[in-house]
Amino acid sequence: MPTISQLVRKKRKPQRVTTKAPVLDQCPQRQGVCLLVRTMTPKKPNSALRKITRVRLSNGKEVTVYIPGEGHNLQEHSIVLVRGGRIHDLPGVRYQVIRGAMDCLGVNGRKQARSRYGAKKS
Repeated sequence: MPTISQLVRKKRKPQRVTTKAPVLDQCPQRQGVCLLVRTMTPKKPNSALRKITRVRLSNGKEVTVYIPGEGHNLQEHSIVLVRGGRIHDLPGVRYQVIRGAMDCLGVNGRKQARSRYGAKKS
């Protein structure tokens, strides 16, 4: 507990609030344009070819975004909706594409957890 004279000399600093998705600027989602679509290998001990895309967001910032689900129709210049949520085995990937929104189609033939992947009821 500081004394009054200590508080006079150096006042209390407000706590800094850190965000896990800084480029979204406190928004739930952001729209963006795909710059390149490619695959990336996860870190040890996992092995796969994870589908990612580099996106320029509507606020001008560029981020690497994961494309969830099996198969996708994204290519360069596709418009996508980006949400927060990191991929634990891909370093530097802190955002995900929302399937079924903008140019990104939902996952075909999905039966469970359909709302997460933008799949229509079949």
